[in-house]
Amino acid sequence: MFGLLIADAQAQAATAAPATGQPGLFMNMLPLVAVFMVFYFLMIRPQKKKLEQEKQYLANIQKGEEIYLKSGIIGVVHGITDKIITLEVENGGKLKVLKSAIGGPTKDMFAKSTKAQA
Repeated sequence: MFGLLIADAQAQAATAAPATGQPGLFMNMLPLVAVFMVFYFLMIRPQKKKLEQEKQYLANIQKGEEIYLKSGIIGVVHGITDKIITLEVENGGKLKVLKSAIGGPTKDMFAKSTKAQA
């Protein structure tokens, strides 16, 4: 009996109260979309661009070019295969390294260090 009175009271309150403007699903998702857009433009997009430039550089390496490795070794390209580069270091020593270990040309490395000092 008591349960029927509560149900009747809730039904009357629901019909008497004006409809409040509940935000829709789109308005609830809007902050999440905005956060994703910020992450995309500040983190994901620049990283993809950098990886694409690195891939293009590795594809265009020429014999005789002076490069540096991510480990800090500097040398001149002596031989190139699909995945391995033979690097000539000081005193005629040669190293075989993976292309993925290449950091870039030494001219870029020295340009970055002089900008940092200025």
